[in-house]
Amino acid sequence: MRMIVWGLLILMLLLIVALPTVMLVGFGMMPGLVAMIIDRTEERSATFCVGGLNFCGVFPYLMELWFGDHDLGQAMALLTDVFVLAVMYGGACMGWMLYLSLPPVIASFIQVMSERRLQQLRKTQRDILQEWGDEVITDADLGGDGLMPPEHGAASGMPAAAE
Repeated sequence: MRMIVWGLLILMLLLIVALPTVMLVGFGMMPGLVAMIIDRTEERSATFCVGGLNFCGVFPYLMELWFGDHDLGQAMALLTDVFVLAVMYGGACMGWMLYLSLPPVIASFIQVMSERRLQQLRKTQRDILQEWGDEVITDADLGGDGLMPPEHGAASGMPAAAE
């Protein structure tokens, strides 16, 4: 509750001091606000992706407002320009595309890396068995992980690549 009161107090102060900036940021950052509201994950990935790239779209026009005429007319001129809105909301669109497309790509990359590591471990295991013989696994608890070859050859499901 205390945080909300301070937030409203700061917003009121900014409305008095910098109304054109608040208008531009408020209207331009709406997709970031929507992402923040609907993102229920603990990591807030959608908020950071969408909000960050949305701010990248708003920032050039914020600089134009600050270093030009910082008045309501200039803010309204920026907010009614279709190209300006396309850049602002286009940044948010890129954020949504990153948020939706990168996790499957990263998951497939991790899966390929894991499969490669499993192949390396199986090769190392075969090399150890060739050097030491099958007696090193007679007392081992196999645990059902599929890494250790069976005691009696291919009858119990040893992968074909590992034989």
